[in-house]
Amino acid sequence: MEKSPPPPAAAKDAGRSSGQATILPQPPQACLGERIHPAKALRQILELPGVHLGPACYDGLSAKLIERAGFQYCFTSGFSISAARLGLPDTGLISYGEMMDQGQQITQAVSIPVIGDGDNGYGNAINVKRTIKGYIKAGFAGILLEDQVSPKACGHTRGRKVVSREEAVMRIKAAVDARKESGSDIVIVARTDSRQALSFEESLWRTRAFADAGADVLFIDALASKEEMKAFCEVSPLVPKLANMLEGGGKTPIFTPLELEEIGYKLVVYPLSLMGVSIQAMQDALIALKGGRIPPPGSMPTFEEIKEIVGFNSYYEEEKRYAASTEVGDI
Repeated sequence: MEKSPPPPAAAKDAGRSSGQATILPQPPQACLGERIHPAKALRQILELPGVHLGPACYDGLSAKLIERAGFQYCFTSGFSISAARLGLPDTGLISYGEMMDQGQQITQAVSIPVIGDGDNGYGNAINVKRTIKGYIKAGFAGILLEDQVSPKACGHTRGRKVVSREEAVMRIKAAVDARKESGSDIVIVARTDSRQALSFEESLWRTRAFADAGADVLFIDALASKEEMKAFCEVSPLVPKLANMLEGGGKTPIFTPLELEEIGYKLVVYPLSLMGVSIQAMQDALIALKGGRIPPPGSMPTFEEIKEIVGFNSYYEEEKRYAASTEVGDI
């Protein structure tokens, strides 16, 4: 695959002087009428220089908003999907079927590649293979798999336990086998929670083993310092690293995209921004409504803007192609 050229030096320096990430070229686009396969599109992003930001979504609308904002890809957040779909915490209560169903709705709503939260694969190595194949059919470009026991615990929360080294590595090997059997190129993001459950040294050992087993991207959750993050990025240097910038008070320090790029990261996920601001906005609106007031104009889009966002105008344009004069309605 031919790589896109790097950005001009002036643009790159401008980004650095402002404290923002390097301005990056967009991944190559398909010919008119042709859509690049999601996994291929994600791999093209991984080949580009710099760091790439991916907010987490939880339904079709949040994914659409991410795409409209100009992001190249996005994640699904198991935390947010469990909260939005079930109204329950991310403690292993949501099932494989529910996550795959929600994921399919998300991937069908956008054209950018989506990395799906595959939790711990929902069982043993055979379950992991089924999960991989299901996520491929659901249209995911990538899948994130972790080494937690069942029931799992959410990242940066208490009570996390991990499976043995052997079982953790076997999950990644099973995922790679399932990918080969499916003839797919889905990106496998291997996550370990052993930093919090066991030790930092154990998490480094596991990420090396995951890379050897065929993982495409490595991720240690809940790293506690910049020094730990740097040491992690030195492991298997040819394999891209993922940073989790948990908003609102996680265990990992928050850094700017430029700082994360300098540490050595390739992908950055912001897991709770959309869910968090949505909760706050809904609470504010409900307080207003309970007081007999509608939310002020500046706090929400107009009705026309909402219709545009969810796709009414696109629907009306397409509807004209099939218009017939057999019905009478409002003019």
